[in-house]
Formats: sequence, C-alpha cells, structure tokens
Amino acid sequence: MSTRFPLTLVLWLVIVFLIGPFLIIVAASFSAGETLAFPPQGFSLRWIFKVFTVESFRESFVTSMILAVGGTLVALVLGIPAAYAMSRYRLPFSETVRTVVSAPVIVPGIIVGLALLRYFVVPVGIPITLALFLAHTALVLPYAVRVVSASLANLRSDIEEAAVLLGSSRLGAFFRVVLPNIRGGILSAFILGFVTSFNQVPVSLFLSGPGIRTLPIDMLGYMEIVFDPSIAALSALLAFLSMGIVLMAERFLGFSRYV
Repeated sequence: MSTRFPLTLVLWLVIVFLIGPFLIIVAASFSAGETLAFPPQGFSLRWIFKVFTVESFRESFVTSMILAVGGTLVALVLGIPAAYAMSRYRLPFSETVRTVVSAPVIVPGIIVGLALLRYFVVPVGIPITLALFLAHTALVLPYAVRVVSASLANLRSDIEEAAVLLGSSRLGAFFRVVLPNIRGGILSAFILGFVTSFNQVPVSLFLSGPGIRTLPIDMLGYMEIVFDPSIAALSALLAFLSMGIVLMAERFLGFSRYV
C-alpha cells in the first residue's frame, strides 16, 4: 500500500499536467466575459457561435484542409512505394535513405521553414503557396513511410509470392494483394499525416503570406489584435476534432498498432 500510493499520486499528477491546460481552454471558451480569462466569467455559448462568423477563420480553415488533405495524399503516393521498396528489397544505403526520409521529423520545423524561405522562395522565386504545399508534404512523408513500413512488416511476403506464382504480375500482386492487406496502415498514416499537417505552426509561420494563411497562423494573428474567448472556443473545437478523428481511427482501424 505504501508503494502504491506514491505511484498513484504521480499518475494523477501526470494526468492533470497533460489534461489540465485543455480543460482550462474548454472552460474559458464558455465564458460570458469580453476577454479571455480563467476562471470563466459566467456561462455563454456566444463565442462558440462567433467562431463560425469570422471570415478569416473560414478562409484559413479551407486553406489548412487543402494543405492537410493534399499534402498527405501526395506523401502517401511517394511514401507507399518507398516503404515497399525498403521492406521487400535489400537496397544499398537503405539506412541512409531511412535517415534522410526521417529528416523532416528530426530537424526542427522552424529550421525547415527558414531554409525553404531563404534558399527556395526568395532566390529561386518559387510561389509561396507551392513552397507551403511542398513543406507540408515533406513534413508528412516520414509518417507515411514509417506507418506503412510497420504495416508491411506484419504482412507475410509469401502471400505476395503466391500471387506471382499463380500468374499475377509483380505490379498486379502489389495492387491486388499488398494494398488491400495494408489498407488499415495506409488509412492510419493518412490520419496521422492529416492531423500533423493541419496543426503545423513553425513551417507555416515562415511560409505564410498575404492571401495565404493556415488556421493556426491566422489564430496567432487574431490574438495580436483581439483577445476575446473566441480563440479558446476555436482551440477547443479543433482539439475535439483531432481527438474525435484519432478515437474513431483507434475504434475502427486499431490505430495504436501502427504508431
């Protein structure tokens, strides 16, 4: 009993440390006051409804959705063949390739954003919208490769070989046997990449410009001018959205098996 109590106490302290800020934001989003504060001043839903009336939030939400969905799809198109090649064949410098693919996760996002802005957007003249899309794709690519590789590791290679022996081409076996059997991993990679891209701040901060702003960057700009509870309301809605996506993925796909 004497050993169990300290461990239980530590566990609850960790839970409070992780969940506490989220609960504070949720409580502040229902405040009836005019400024963002905790504890909330009364109870009101008006800041929840105001989120949907701010035009810049709607526009930046669409931008973030396009970047997250488009960037993740492109990352999967590139990452699935790469994961397949590294899982099924003995490639030279395979460990070096894995390290390079993982570089966007290892290197801080603020460095990636600054490098793209300094060496591609400014001197080369790449449109900032294209640079932002490429940056989000590069940031999501490591997740696509890693998650799909984990799914391929659980798929027996002799199933694919059996399809080839029965007359299927190697490409046909890939589309008819491999892809259907790793669809759970692919969907998990898409969800993980989508959430990562949608919530991305450091890279988007450097590559956002006039007429192109993601939702997190728009929220930062909004707080510089207005300090009302609508930011807390929007943060709570986004948190619930992310949690809902992850919980559904765990419920129907077994998300934790791949990440």
